[in-house]
Amino acid sequence: MTVIHQVNIFAGRIHTRVWRCVMWGLLVALPLPAQVATTEQQPVLPAEQQPVLPTEQQSVLPTEQQPQPDQRTPAQRPGRRLAGYVLGPGDELVIMSVHAPEIANKPIAITNSGDFTVPMIGRIEAAGKTLEQLQTEVEERLKTYIKEPDVAINVSKMRSQPVSVFGAVGAPGVHQLEGNKTLIEVLSMAGGLKSDAGSRVRITRKSEWGVIPHSSARTDGDYSIAEVDVRTIEDASRPNDNLQIYPYDVITVPRAEIVYVIGDVKKSGGFMLNDRRSISLIEIMARAEGLNPTASGKDAQIIRPVPGANRIQIPVNLRDVLAGKKKDVMLQPDDILYVPNSYAKSAFKRTLDSVIQMSTGRVIYR
Repeated sequence: MTVIHQVNIFAGRIHTRVWRCVMWGLLVALPLPAQVATTEQQPVLPAEQQPVLPTEQQSVLPTEQQPQPDQRTPAQRPGRRLAGYVLGPGDELVIMSVHAPEIANKPIAITNSGDFTVPMIGRIEAAGKTLEQLQTEVEERLKTYIKEPDVAINVSKMRSQPVSVFGAVGAPGVHQLEGNKTLIEVLSMAGGLKSDAGSRVRITRKSEWGVIPHSSARTDGDYSIAEVDVRTIEDASRPNDNLQIYPYDVITVPRAEIVYVIGDVKKSGGFMLNDRRSISLIEIMARAEGLNPTASGKDAQIIRPVPGANRIQIPVNLRDVLAGKKKDVMLQPDDILYVPNSYAKSAFKRTLDSVIQMSTGRVIYR
């Protein structure tokens, strides 16, 4: 092989390599067609269909494993904490402590002597202390065994502050104060005043709580008694009459004194005396909006209850009284003024019992 032939072979090899490099460069520089792309394009979803990835704040647990909010009522929870609530006999406590399972989450009743006994602590006085004070004392005693007790005490049942509400209220009975309460708050707890309730409320208090701070207060043995007009509280004329109520107070809401007007009048029913002991015949007729044209006013009757006897009937010429020809007559609580119809004036056949039955179930007007 000659030198010229060897040179030609070497040059051909160089030419082939150069050509290959050029072709590969073109292939890299040119974009590939969509149908021969090595990676399949993913479809673009609408924004509302895009998958939501969990953030740091979002939970990746299944719904049934996620922590649910506590929907229990306060009465269904282990206990309640009331600021300033003073413990007393009958209250039931629950002590919570991770480091003291011997006493944790177990109901503890305060005895009539005002104390309770639990393991590791022993006997401890609770009556007269707040939850915060009792909690501090329990923690101090547990430090003998536990470096950091971390105790919380709640009240599961409140029975040491009963107050009795009787009379014309929606829910009469014994209610628990559960802290400081005023007269209006306690009446609200008892369902509020009924429509036939009087406005004067009587409060009876044990002398150990002192004399009731009211101008009407009087002492009767071991009790202090006062009468409060709730209307003066409602209209804000005497806001200080909204007295604080203490444990074992007895609140009595008497039924309002009522005079009934029935028969041939424009507005029959029961009319409250509003703390008055009597009302005139002219005034009660004004409330009843007067006689109907068919009424026989001269044959009216006042039916009055008599202690130790049945009711008595008192005839009254209502027309003469209204005309000023005769002296006005004063009606007393529970009196019934009956005005007959003129067509029946000559033959008044209604018995006393039937008239009394007519007055029951009538609308009561304040």
